[in-house]
Amino acid sequence: MRVLYLTHPSFHRHQAGPRHPERPARLEAVERGVTASGLETERVEPPEAHDHLLELAHTPAYISHVRDVIAAGGGRFDPDTAAGPESWEAAVRAAGSGPQAVRLLEGETEAVALLAVRPPGHHALRDRAMGFCLFNNAAITARFLQTRGHRVAIIDWDVHHGNGTDAEFEHDPDVFYISAHQWPHYPGTGALERVGAGPGEGYTINAALPAGTGGDLYRRLFREMVIPRLRRYSPDWVLVSCGFDAHHLDPLADLRLTEGDYHFMADQLLELVPSNRILVFLEGGYNLDAIAGSTRAMLLGMAGRAYQSSTPTQLSSAGSHRALERLMNIHDRVSG
Repeated sequence: MRVLYLTHPSFHRHQAGPRHPERPARLEAVERGVTASGLETERVEPPEAHDHLLELAHTPAYISHVRDVIAAGGGRFDPDTAAGPESWEAAVRAAGSGPQAVRLLEGETEAVALLAVRPPGHHALRDRAMGFCLFNNAAITARFLQTRGHRVAIIDWDVHHGNGTDAEFEHDPDVFYISAHQWPHYPGTGALERVGAGPGEGYTINAALPAGTGGDLYRRLFREMVIPRLRRYSPDWVLVSCGFDAHHLDPLADLRLTEGDYHFMADQLLELVPSNRILVFLEGGYNLDAIAGSTRAMLLGMAGRAYQSSTPTQLSSAGSHRALERLMNIHDRVSG
C-alpha cells in the first residue's frame, strides 16, 4: 500500500497566534511518522477550493467574512481561533484537499490518503469559526461525495467533540457521524443522548467518555458498536477526523490512548471499506512525539501490517465502561 500524502507549504504559513498549540511543528511531526512507516509515499499538493466547494458546508456570508478578515491582515474569530495574513491560502487548500484526494483515490487500488492540513476543521460551523478551525474540511468532502451519490461515514477520534460536523449532518441519514471524545470537555457538546434528529435519528453516535478512559474501552467501542453498526450501514467512503490528542501524552486533554490504539482503530476500518476509500484528515494533537508515533502506527494499521507498541494498552475505570454500556442502550432504542 502507498500513502497519498496531501500537504502544502501554505499550511506552515497559517498563523494561529503566538505560542498557540496548533502550530506548524505539528506537520513536521506527521511527516516524521509518515517516513518512519516505511510505506511508499506520494506527496500531493492540494488545490485551492473555490467558493462553490466551500458553500457545500458554509454560508456565502461566512466565507466572505473569513476572506475579509484575512485580507485585512488577519485577526481573531474567537479567543482561541485566529488567522494571519497568509491564512486564506492555507484554509482553502485544506478545504480542497478532500475532494482532490477522492479524485486521486478513485484511480488507485491499494492506497490511503493522509491529509496533513492546517487549519483543522471539525469545530467549524456553517457560519462560525471556532476551536482553531475555519472551514470544515471533512464536512465539505462528505458533501462533495454526496453530490456523487455516495454514502459516507465520518469517524472522529479527536479528543474534542466535532460539534461542527455533528451539526452539519444531524438530520442527514446519508452521512453516519461517530465521535469518541472526552466528556465533559471543550466545546461542551456531544452528549451520549445526541443521536441525530428527524430522518437522521440513529445516524449520529456520540461516545462521550470520562477523563482517564484508556484504549481498552476504545477497542470495545469499535468491536461492539462502531464496526457492527457501520457494517450494516455499508458506507462507500470512510472519512477520519484524526486528532491525536486522545493520546496519553497530550497536554490539552486527559484520555489515555497509545500508539497501539491508533493502529487498532485504523486496522478496524478495513472491515468496512478498502484502504482506497479512506481519507484521514489531521485535526488535533499537540504532543509532537505522540503525533509522530501515532501517525506511523495508524498508517501501518491501514496497510494491514503488524505493529508492536512499546506502551501497553491503558485500562479504563468502571465508570468508562458504564458510559459505553449506556451509549449502547441508547442506540438499541433508535434506528441507524
